[in-house]
Amino acid sequence: MTHTGPIDRIEALRPEMQAWRRDIHAHPEIAYQEERTSRFVAERLRAWGLEVHTGLGVTGVVGTLTGRQPGARAIGLRADMDALPLQEANTFEHRSRHDGRMHACGHDGHTAMLLGAAKALAEAPDFAGTVHFIFQPAEEGEAGARAMIEDGLFQRFPVESVWGLHNWPGLDVGRFDVRPGPIMGATDTFKITLTGHGGHGAMPHLGTDVVAAAAALVGSLQTIVSRAISPIDAGVVSVTMMHGGEAFNAIPSTMTLGGTARALTQDVQDTIERRMGEMVHHIAAAHGVKGAFHYQRRYPATVNWPDETALAVEVMRSIVGHDNVDPDGLPTMGGEDFAFMLQEKPGCYVRLGAGPGQSGCMLHNTGYDFNDDILTLGATYWVRLVHRLLGGDSAG
Repeated sequence: MTHTGPIDRIEALRPEMQAWRRDIHAHPEIAYQEERTSRFVAERLRAWGLEVHTGLGVTGVVGTLTGRQPGARAIGLRADMDALPLQEANTFEHRSRHDGRMHACGHDGHTAMLLGAAKALAEAPDFAGTVHFIFQPAEEGEAGARAMIEDGLFQRFPVESVWGLHNWPGLDVGRFDVRPGPIMGATDTFKITLTGHGGHGAMPHLGTDVVAAAAALVGSLQTIVSRAISPIDAGVVSVTMMHGGEAFNAIPSTMTLGGTARALTQDVQDTIERRMGEMVHHIAAAHGVKGAFHYQRRYPATVNWPDETALAVEVMRSIVGHDNVDPDGLPTMGGEDFAFMLQEKPGCYVRLGAGPGQSGCMLHNTGYDFNDDILTLGATYWVRLVHRLLGGDSAG
């Protein structure tokens, strides 16, 4: 029996997947507002005969397909659907039609690839068990994965494992990478408020200077990673906002600072949070001002399970060859809320090479556009993964 049938079907879907992707790109929707995108997905899944459930995590969609062979196993495949609140700079025909919103991370492509896999598998469900196609809202900072889980995702659709994929500009087309353990960083945010007694800039001794305290604090925060964390561990502390003052000749009474902290392990997260709190308290006191510190843990690190990662490597190598899969790719401090799903179920999150990016633009850039040349490659990965896990005529 030939193993090429499902892959031939995916190749035949290339124009359709590109049309889906560009339609979604032209109509971007941000977190929990993906109503058009959800309808777009649900209508197609229903047309192909899948059982469709909507409204999970506000705008999430799950399509369920059962193979024609008997089997009780079930897996989940996940794609994210939301866009970013950015103004697109591109001028091509499928550019965003909505000011202040654009698909700058490739979620339009992720959705199209998973739709392509769903259609190919629905046309020939030669596997044993059930596949739940999970189309998730609000990945970009608003924890849509957690919202779907809290809405009963894995109770309503029990799976033994869950799988994710992201396009990766900077990695050559035709290549994959992955790693066991942490592959994406935990993403935390912080806000610091310094309060003192403002006064005339020419007479600073008559007040307490929150600007001087803020300057000292910004420099000291950088020593957390360099001095409080082991050199073989990874962490980031970035102050990205400073606000205060309204006049050239007046020292303000308040300053606010904000930013992000990243880590690959909870121990490093704990150290960063603790040391930041200590520094805010003591440096503020040293300058005679008051310091208030708020630290929020948003996404945990995305941690791949070892056995599932090894299986993903086998599947990717069956598609692009041994040398085009890096099984020990470098982790990144970018965040990913698929982490919440991997805390609930075994699974693996892989990265698919997208080339240098349109005009050299990387993710979250206003000139970014998903590379349509990798649509069939991503869909092929999904189909091969299903057949590898659940059997079928292309399990090899």
